[in-house]
Amino acid sequence: MKCFRRLFPNGDEYGRVLDEYEMFSMKSGPFEDLTSISKMATMEPKNWWVNFGAQTSFLQTLAFKLLGQPSSSSCVERNLSTYAFIHSLKRNKLTTSRAQDLVYIHNNLRLLSRTPKDDVKMWDVGGDAFHSMEDVGFLEFADLSLDEPDFENDLIIDN
Repeated sequence: MKCFRRLFPNGDEYGRVLDEYEMFSMKSGPFEDLTSISKMATMEPKNWWVNFGAQTSFLQTLAFKLLGQPSSSSCVERNLSTYAFIHSLKRNKLTTSRAQDLVYIHNNLRLLSRTPKDDVKMWDVGGDAFHSMEDVGFLEFADLSLDEPDFENDLIIDN
């Protein structure tokens, strides 16, 4: 419920989303229909929320935001890369628990280094940097150019 408090700081919105979540988890209100319950297991989640979540606008919006997140294995790959860095040939005498502790510390230090120090420090992180649900999921665009010197060296022109 702390998540709801952070995403919906307004007292009225927070109360309403709690009521909507209660209806969803208890399968009451708009969710007590046998069709909605049976389709919950067979329908695509986004389509289910479109069809059966219309009466719970806050919960439906939150579901769309969550379902819109891309799935990725990059977190696991980053963790394994950190583990490989720590448990290298030079440090192969580390016990497994000691290496896991060092990976945990390394990842937490990396996260702490990204704490907001100005407006653009966390441009690529969504969720925690926002105080309401209005702009969650929209990230700022980086000002990148294809005229970078690194790209110019790799330019191949086919004639």
